[in-house]
Amino acid sequence: HEITIGDLLSLKGVSWAWYSGAWQAALDGKNATPVPNFQFHHQPFNYFAAYAPGTAARAEHLKDGGLDGVEFIKAIDDGKLPSVSFYKPQGNLNEHGGYADVTSGDKHLADIVSHLEKSPQWPHMLVVVTYDENGGFWDHVAPPRADRWGPGNRIPAFIISPYAKLGTVDHTQYDTTSILRFITARYDLPVLPGIVARDKALRNNEQPPMGDLSAALDLTK
Repeated sequence: HEITIGDLLSLKGVSWAWYSGAWQAALDGKNATPVPNFQFHHQPFNYFAAYAPGTAARAEHLKDGGLDGVEFIKAIDDGKLPSVSFYKPQGNLNEHGGYADVTSGDKHLADIVSHLEKSPQWPHMLVVVTYDENGGFWDHVAPPRADRWGPGNRIPAFIISPYAKLGTVDHTQYDTTSILRFITARYDLPVLPGIVARDKALRNNEQPPMGDLSAALDLTK
């Protein structure tokens, strides 16, 4: 199958996991609308054969975040998050237009961040919070030209870390692959084919490659 960032981390011996809110509830047939409204199509690793039901990789890397994120929070509080951890809240907490609300999602996000900042792992942590849409229908800034797959309109993102630069405006151009770029640089991984293709498309349109978030960080601390 097409190689993923998870595969590359595993080959390098770096621990990682994808935590999904209400994962176990959905497996137990307890999904419901409007709560927890588990979103099956929001689980990317689930659709690769390497992480199919019954595989050791699935058991190791695809984790239940718990209802309202309780299992993810427990891992945070216990200082047991893998080196690279992804978290996708359950549907009613993901702030998606049409079936979720901003207030509930923001409260959940604030709670998660509060636990992260109190975690024994916090001194060495980088937290990136982002979205897959911008919450609107228009942006006065046109995206850079690359190919038919994007980049698209701007989306919100937060960098929360003891290493985050203070009093700084970072004008580096980023997209969601910047998270993967940072992981790639941090653990000296091969560059994913999709990132190679994105960079080529940007260069073909006289655009610079996307940043890897390092310009927003002070890694000398």
